[in-house]
Amino acid sequence: MGDRTTPEIDGILRKHMIRVPKEIDACSGIRIFGKLIRSIVFTTDIAIIRNCNANAVIAVYPFTPQPIISQSIITCSDVPVFCGVGGGTTTGLRVVNLAEHAEFQGAVGVVLNAPTPNETIKYLYECIDIPIVITVVSEKADIESRLNSGVSILNVSAASKTPEIVRKIRREYPTVPIIATGGPTSETIMQTIEAGANAITYTPPSSAEIFKVLMNKYRAEH
Repeated sequence: MGDRTTPEIDGILRKHMIRVPKEIDACSGIRIFGKLIRSIVFTTDIAIIRNCNANAVIAVYPFTPQPIISQSIITCSDVPVFCGVGGGTTTGLRVVNLAEHAEFQGAVGVVLNAPTPNETIKYLYECIDIPIVITVVSEKADIESRLNSGVSILNVSAASKTPEIVRKIRREYPTVPIIATGGPTSETIMQTIEAGANAITYTPPSSAEIFKVLMNKYRAEH
């Protein structure tokens, strides 16, 4: 049979990169357009996106979505990108326009904020041909109405309650694809996977935090 260990090749200069926690390999993943996605890095920092081994990117940020931002991230990324298109402060036709632009630029899916009305989701479902992801932030979310409106994937982001909510959704909807935040430790990641998450979002250290470590190393050497 031979050795089944996966061969790994690193360049000399690109060895220094962010690697997602190995625990994420335990989840089933979600196959979208033929690509299997288990780990999703949560960032809009292009330098981190280009130096991270995650399977995909979730580009959601706390400002009004702008096409130039999603276009830049998709252009620079070498893995699939889920683009945030609003749904909370940004609503209605603008959400649809942003989603269409993201699809045309090559996004693998669009992410809607938790307050998004079902009417917006239904209209969006008729206009685009990539998965619609809805963010779930509490156990009060009406999952049935979301799925009936056209949502393909649930993105559970409920801090410490995430595993509990994932478990509840999985009991009621055994086959629905679930992305979920893994939390800060190996233990919380495994709890979320065991609860039923198919893919895990990982929040990487910031460029400033990574630079701090490097600068301390340089100072020690000189």
